[in-house]
Amino acid sequence: MRRTIAAERSLDGVGLHLGVPVRLTFRPGPSGSGLRFRRVDLPGQPAIPATVEQVVLTERRTQIGEEPAAVHTVEHVLAAAAGLQIDDLEIVLDGPEPPIADGSAAPFVEALRAAGIVEQPGCVHYLTLTEPVRVVDGDSVYEAHPASRLELDVVIDFPHALIGRQATRLVVSPETFVRELAGARTFGFVGEVEALRARGLIKGASTANAVVLDDTGVVDAVLRWPDEFVRHKALDCVGDLALAGARVRARVHADRPSHRGTALLVRAILESSRKENSVLGIEEIMKVLPHRYPFLLVDRIVELDPGKRVVGLKNVTINEPFFQGHFPGHPIMPGVLIIEAMAQVGGMLLLGAVPDPQSKVVYFTSLDKVRWRRPVKPGDQLRFELEMLQVRGMMCKMAGRATVDGELAAEAEMGAAVRDR
Repeated sequence: MRRTIAAERSLDGVGLHLGVPVRLTFRPGPSGSGLRFRRVDLPGQPAIPATVEQVVLTERRTQIGEEPAAVHTVEHVLAAAAGLQIDDLEIVLDGPEPPIADGSAAPFVEALRAAGIVEQPGCVHYLTLTEPVRVVDGDSVYEAHPASRLELDVVIDFPHALIGRQATRLVVSPETFVRELAGARTFGFVGEVEALRARGLIKGASTANAVVLDDTGVVDAVLRWPDEFVRHKALDCVGDLALAGARVRARVHADRPSHRGTALLVRAILESSRKENSVLGIEEIMKVLPHRYPFLLVDRIVELDPGKRVVGLKNVTINEPFFQGHFPGHPIMPGVLIIEAMAQVGGMLLLGAVPDPQSKVVYFTSLDKVRWRRPVKPGDQLRFELEMLQVRGMMCKMAGRATVDGELAAEAEMGAAVRDR
């Protein structure tokens, strides 16, 4: 089951780097929608998915989206959501940057917990490593290894008497995140202030929302932990790893991590994961599925983990035969054919796990929780994602969702059986 929140909650404040007053509102997200920001201060109120594909590599912060529809310094909000294992959440802003609050993720954690964390139907997406990955970006060095959960081993080294070399290691769960990381505040140095502000950064920073250090110690504040500095870097890693768009399962060693470096690590992990997945074109699909024109509704399989997960694509064109009679003059793909295409992608998931798939056929035995969320028109590309929920012999149950440009178009749960042709 996926997790979202039960009600809305809002926070007000100013952004750390841009210094703009802003209101942030957490809203429940539909199942499968993931973590996404929405700029309600801009025309059309654009939504920006919190995925690494949207990341713009910038200095001292994590930015997603291109200007003007960009959101800056998203790492603490994402850390709160990911640390609490929230899968679907809309983060509404009336400005370009979330409020910095006290410089930690704790205020966001408190708001999300006050909103009530609830489960909703749908499969949780996991990003699981199958081989080690190493990334070096300047002084930042990362090594990620396969694991059944997210484990962080973070090391920092600053030439300051109060910091020096610090390390922390923990298994990240909602309990450990809240207890060990959420309250750790961002930090900086008095000697950097003038140069950073000259570059248009830290306009909203103060000793009320950051741990500031001069040559001798902390200015106008008390540390929450002696190693609060490395804990905050681990918090940032949790937030930036959320850009995978899934719950990451890996043992990550991060030596002097940065926002840029962690984004590059996420890209490397995703690329490694894609290399492990099969990619099937139409010729390979036709060897498995019995369907033919005009009823073959799958163009490509882009991910296939047999018996577990599959992702397929359908390019919708005006030349589709059903557009001749379905809403002439206002072409909309029939909802039943969206579900049929989803079922065909699900057939690839099933048949990819059996020997001699050409001798088998998939019969769908049930449909449940079918919902259509938006019309599908010529020019759209449907992306179908299906995951196995249950297998009993040659019978199974799958959960599927169809999206267009990241927006949910349809969803359903399906029962199916594999039979001899």
